[in-house]
Amino acid sequence: MNKVFLFDFDSTLINEEVIDCLAAKAGVTEEVSGITSSAMAGEIDFSESLIRRVSLLSGLSVTALDEVRASITLTKGAEELISDLQARGDLVAVVSGGFTEVISPKLDTLKISRYRANSLEIIDGKLSGKVQGKIIDRQAKAEFLREIASSSGIPISDTVAIGDGANDIDMIQTAGIGVAFCAKPALIEVADRVINTRDLREVLKVI
Repeated sequence: MNKVFLFDFDSTLINEEVIDCLAAKAGVTEEVSGITSSAMAGEIDFSESLIRRVSLLSGLSVTALDEVRASITLTKGAEELISDLQARGDLVAVVSGGFTEVISPKLDTLKISRYRANSLEIIDGKLSGKVQGKIIDRQAKAEFLREIASSSGIPISDTVAIGDGANDIDMIQTAGIGVAFCAKPALIEVADRVINTRDLREVLKVI
C-alpha cells in the first residue's frame, strides 16, 4: 500500500452540502444556510453550528433522507480518481461532518469501506433534532487520519487529505500533503496545494 487519501464528503466528493438539502426538505433553508456559511468560513465552531442546524430538522420524516440520498451527485472526476487510487494500491477513506445515513450507500458504490461521519437520532420515523455520539469536527477529522495511517502502517508523511472548508483545516495541516479543493479562504490559507477547477482528477496533478 502506497499512500492514504482521506477525503471530505460534502462539497468535495459530492457537489452538495447534505445538511442544506435536508434543510430544504424541512423548509428551513435560509436559517440553516446562514449557519453553514459561517461554519465553513470558520466564523463559528463547527460542533456548535451542527447542533444548531440539526435542531432545526426536528420532526423531519426519514423519507427525506432517502430523497436526499437519491439526489446527491458525485463531483466530476470522483469515480475515476478513486478507482485509479485503489487500482494502484492506495487506501482511500472518507471523513465527514455530514451524516452516515446519507453517505453510506454512495460510499458503497465507490468501494470505500473506511469512513467516519455523524449520525442522526431517529425516533418513530422522524429526526429528533439531535446528533448521536461524538460529533465529527475538525479535531476528529485529524484524529481519523492519524488513526488510519497508524493502523495501516503508513507514515503520516505519506498521507493526502482533500477538503473544502474550515472543518478540514486540522486534517489538511496534519497530512503529508493537504489539498484545498474549490475551497473556502480559511482552508486555502493553510493548504499545501490548491485546486480551483471542479474536477477531482486534478488531485493527481498536484501531489
